[in-house]
Amino acid sequence: MIRCFVADLHVHSVLSPCAAVEMTPRNIVWHAAEHGVDIIAVTDHNAGDNVRAVLEAAKGTPVTVLPGMEVETKEEIHVVALFDKMRSFQEWEKVVEDHRSGRLNDADKFGAQFVVDAEDNLVRVKEEMLLAALTLGLEELCDRVEALGGLCIASHVDRPAYSILYKLGFIPSGLKLAAAEISPLIKKEDALRRFPALAKIPIVASSDAHTMDDFIGGPKTCFHMEQATLPEIRQALYSENRREVVL
Repeated sequence: MIRCFVADLHVHSVLSPCAAVEMTPRNIVWHAAEHGVDIIAVTDHNAGDNVRAVLEAAKGTPVTVLPGMEVETKEEIHVVALFDKMRSFQEWEKVVEDHRSGRLNDADKFGAQFVVDAEDNLVRVKEEMLLAALTLGLEELCDRVEALGGLCIASHVDRPAYSILYKLGFIPSGLKLAAAEISPLIKKEDALRRFPALAKIPIVASSDAHTMDDFIGGPKTCFHMEQATLPEIRQALYSENRREVVL
């Protein structure tokens, strides 16, 4: 049966140095369940060390967690990469590890990068700097995600920083991009008026949450579909088999 699944496909945990310490697995899942969010994607910057912990924390709850990551291409464009299976996501993690800068994080300047378990206990501090561009270009990155069964969403396309539209000025033809994400700063109608290129691509709204207030008060997307899975989301983005997206 088709129903609305409320989704937030861009949520950061304490692994992201710019995220608040409250963004722990149990806290994220609890607030998602409390506020009627059916699907969340954990999308930390250039790493996925906390994804499994959030998946574990969501067991026994009505919340579905998708493995994900917000990656920064060599053009300094942010893209959310989403996966359906941990096996595919782990393969993607290996790709990202091979293309990170290798520099160490300056916690005093950028913030600490905490790896935690499903009970919100500290496991370790990740030392490698995550807030830096990968050596992967945009096209190759999208191709690799697609090859692993994932999908790519251009992050916060209406913002000046790290946006495909501000960096390139357009969305390249043939790019394996499943959707474009608009931020809490703008409505869909205004985004379409300001950025005509968005008329050619599905649009979603996500919170890009770095704090719990962002997550609770941020925009969500309603996916009309039968199951809370990535293949169903893909169908909804392209209005296939009665699936659709409503912001």
